[in-house]
Amino acid sequence: MRLLTRHPVLLGLISGILLDLPFPIAGPLPLWRAVFAWMAFVPLLYGILSEANLQHPRYLRRSALAGYTCGVSWYVLNCYWIYDTMHIYGNVPGPGAAGILLLYSMVLGLYFALFALLMAICRKAFSKAAIVLACAPFFWAAIELAASRITSVPWDQLGYSQVDNFLLTRLAPYTGVYGISFTLMAGNSLLAAALLAHSVHVRLRTGVGTVLLILLLQSGSFVRPKPEPTSDYAVLLQPNLDVGVSNLWVGPEWNENAMQILNQSLVHCTPMIAGMPSVHAAVVQPKCPQDLPAPGLVAWPESPSAFRSNDPRFVALMREIATANRSPVIAGAIGEDETGEYNSAVFTAPDGNIIGRYDKIHLVPFGEFVPYREIFFFAKHLTQQVGDFNRGRYRRVFRANGHEFGIFICYESIFADEVRQFAVNGAQVFVNISDDGWYGDTSAPWQHLNMARMRAIENHRWILRDTNNGVTTAIDPLGRVTYSAPRHENTSLAVRYGYENGLTFYSRNGDVFAGLCGIISIAAIALALRFRLQIKAKVRSH
Repeated sequence: MRLLTRHPVLLGLISGILLDLPFPIAGPLPLWRAVFAWMAFVPLLYGILSEANLQHPRYLRRSALAGYTCGVSWYVLNCYWIYDTMHIYGNVPGPGAAGILLLYSMVLGLYFALFALLMAICRKAFSKAAIVLACAPFFWAAIELAASRITSVPWDQLGYSQVDNFLLTRLAPYTGVYGISFTLMAGNSLLAAALLAHSVHVRLRTGVGTVLLILLLQSGSFVRPKPEPTSDYAVLLQPNLDVGVSNLWVGPEWNENAMQILNQSLVHCTPMIAGMPSVHAAVVQPKCPQDLPAPGLVAWPESPSAFRSNDPRFVALMREIATANRSPVIAGAIGEDETGEYNSAVFTAPDGNIIGRYDKIHLVPFGEFVPYREIFFFAKHLTQQVGDFNRGRYRRVFRANGHEFGIFICYESIFADEVRQFAVNGAQVFVNISDDGWYGDTSAPWQHLNMARMRAIENHRWILRDTNNGVTTAIDPLGRVTYSAPRHENTSLAVRYGYENGLTFYSRNGDVFAGLCGIISIAAIALALRFRLQIKAKVRSH
């Protein structure tokens, strides 16, 4: 390791590779891999703070470059699916798709560079590396918040690696995912402090104590709390429509598809998988009573279907499904009004009347709209699938059968501070409709699922997740996948869920913890810069 301190960029690359291990790669995450989140940053921290690197004349530049290398390499590995999405479904040539992935990684890698630079500035100012390491968790939580607010890409923040850890996720209802990220970075800092300690005794004591603490906290991945109570069931349709194929559904084809959707909505006892729909998961047929009550909800996902909110055929189909099931219906559709088109979810009451629609607020850049159209005028030609939707304005909740439903669409599930507002507005259960077919059989559907699971934990709400081709599932308020439909099948899932009324601290207050980390980070950097100026002044005076 000491030899590598002469090459902190290489240590940054090692950290980037290690950081990919505690996240889903091509399927559900094995529980044992989550432990890498406690050590992934250790090589980077060690390289930045070592005495050998500190003495280098270009210390700050080398440190920032090491952090940048870590960030770029991690984003390339973690978000490799961008290549498939752009190339296979966006019709972008291979070199162009690779260039988009690299550009994406180079832009977001700047956050890692900033983290490393802040650590290096503090190392220059403070004599002890331990003081700097104490700042690391605050810096990291603040930078994750900045990534969420500035570039709006909080994809796979560090804390998501512990979504299956019952002990650590107890922080989420208070701090959001940021508190988990903070704790993980603190563990990395303690391990780095052990390596940087000059005394063998201190090194052993700190290292052994930290490892024992990590093992204790990581044991939460094997804790199994009792199941959450349920009071209703939903029918979630999974049509498994081809992505990128225009479904005109004209004439007899519309009638045929509409009849299939109606019949599928009436199947209230279907084969399912207990937990994640992994390769080896067994599909079982539950024993259902003959006299099932009306479902609490029927849902149709965001999908490439030909549904438009103003189409009389669509209105008639929603009315027929609602009245046949005696249940409210949520359906993904293109919302239309005089202002333009929206990516929407239409809500139909049990009596067949359409109450209204939720228009997606947080659109996917270069997928559902082109930002800064004057600058990126070429994007429409690069990706033939780029939409041109308007942005919604209200986080509406819908009431039916005495219960309140909050709906968010696809990409919106990764924005914790936005999803919580549905709970504040009265939603007793969340419904997340999505089309993850754009990701193909990559890691992205599993990463996306884990982020939705964290929203359930933060707000202590059930989430009914209805997707075009999987993972269609019910997530309980502890973030556990209860039952799910097999992926890539045209089927439906009849799954139980419950309603929750209380508000967690995070639901009420949002990113207060991360904001405090940001304030503390600014204060720490201001103090470090002041010390640095004082040191320079003393040198000049002598």
